[in-house]
Amino acid sequence: MATKDYYSILGVSRDAGEKELKQAFRRLARKYHPDVNPGDKSAEAKFKEINEAYEVLSDKKTRLKYDQFGDQFATAGGRQTPFQGFDFSDFAQGGTTFHFGESDFGSLLDELLHRSRARPRRGRDIEHPVQVTLEEAYHGTSRILSLEVKEPCTACHSSGRIQNIPCSVCRGSGMVPRVKRLEVKIPAGVKSRSRVRIAGEGEPGYGGTRGDLYLIITVKPHQLFERRGDDLYVSAAVPLVTAVLGGEVLIPTPKGKLALKIPPETQNGKTFRLAGQGMPHLGKSSRGSLIARVSVVLPTNLSPKEKELFEKLNSLRAS
Repeated sequence: MATKDYYSILGVSRDAGEKELKQAFRRLARKYHPDVNPGDKSAEAKFKEINEAYEVLSDKKTRLKYDQFGDQFATAGGRQTPFQGFDFSDFAQGGTTFHFGESDFGSLLDELLHRSRARPRRGRDIEHPVQVTLEEAYHGTSRILSLEVKEPCTACHSSGRIQNIPCSVCRGSGMVPRVKRLEVKIPAGVKSRSRVRIAGEGEPGYGGTRGDLYLIITVKPHQLFERRGDDLYVSAAVPLVTAVLGGEVLIPTPKGKLALKIPPETQNGKTFRLAGQGMPHLGKSSRGSLIARVSVVLPTNLSPKEKELFEKLNSLRAS
């Protein structure tokens, strides 16, 4: 005899049809669903009992076995099977032999083979855009991201359905969205279109590992530096006198001012390469170069004496 009366649990008669069963289940499921009764353990237990009853009675084969043998068979992986809870030696007791049809064994075998063939599936990778300044790309930085990720639905165990009815929590998708805050490190040397991999922060897999999160980097333009690969180009303002006679000027770099020696008679537009003063090579300890392009600055607001000197220089150069 059955220790659980599934018909009484659903509040239906033993000759209830499919439509009546479904209506009864839906009515009770709405009443005892964990979403409607958060934290209520008794409602959760009742909801599971209702699920169990409907799972058995809504399937013609399992309902027949239940009417014959009661609830001695239990769920196996969410599916009803008359073999769970029996030892094959139990099929013959007191001189009576229980016979199960070939189709019953075939269904069980198909299910077992299907499970054995199932392969874990890795979760999908996801991408997230991140914008950084050139200084952040030079030194490396971090970001705190708010990501909307998908997680397996616990109400339906990611199946998307509860007893042939779409899960109300995940709306039948098997996954529920969740906002997650995550601090990520952005290494020095990134450039626009760099992909920074954050392992295991992508979508969850199905029996496999999670996918990865990829940060798609954009480096904002800089008002002083032009980046070409890992080299930086900068304009070096050189006074006319320094360009003619030689000397030193200070030029900007991402980590501060740097003295640049200017040889005598340096022409406007001449470039100087300062090795190792450019952007870091991503994932390496070496760096690119800083290319300083001379921009000769002509004097303005000349005094009478300065004009006289330039005129004298002009006459000397003309002779």
